[in-house]
Amino acid sequence: MGKRQIAEMQPFELVITLIIADLATIPMAETALPLIQGIIPLLTLVCLHFLICFMSRKSLFFRKLFNGKPIILLDPDGINYENMKKVNMNFNDLMEGLHTAGYFNLEELLYVILQTNGTMTVVNRAPYAPLTPSDLQIEKENACLPMIIVTKGQVNTENLCKAGINENFLNKHLKKNGFKSIKDILILTINNNGKMYVQGKTGSFQTIETNYKGGNW
Repeated sequence: MGKRQIAEMQPFELVITLIIADLATIPMAETALPLIQGIIPLLTLVCLHFLICFMSRKSLFFRKLFNGKPIILLDPDGINYENMKKVNMNFNDLMEGLHTAGYFNLEELLYVILQTNGTMTVVNRAPYAPLTPSDLQIEKENACLPMIIVTKGQVNTENLCKAGINENFLNKHLKKNGFKSIKDILILTINNNGKMYVQGKTGSFQTIETNYKGGNW
């Protein structure tokens, strides 16, 4: 099912997961049954899941059939009670979901959408929307993605190549900031702007500014 199963499953995936768990216990509990009788149903469900996912990707009709469609629970006019009844929700369910998402006042919300996996998506009304740097005309540094270069004294050579740096570069900055060698490092990361997060096996972490620029990972 991929990593989607770790977060929120679609309804048909939950059903398949429960059936697989039930089928897998039969050949383990009933030793008199041939193993093949336990494997065939499991393989059938795997093929069924693959077929459903394939059909859902290729056809909007099948996507709606197997996954359903998002439901608007609250719109600019207020709570849509008819849609709430369609998904068998009450007001306590709605408020609990909003509280979990960090929203407490209905008048602040423009839309509340119940997604097919059961999560709620919220759109704030303009006066209550969070401010952004562009609203305040503030220039902000671009977001950076740190890459792990060293863990427990071991250099990740693959990430080192992706970053376009070498061990001499690391040793130079580490010694300048009081670290004797790479083997003394618990974790070291570097981001696209050349800022390194370094924590030794003893002591607290340090943030090291370097002249490195140009990481495009």
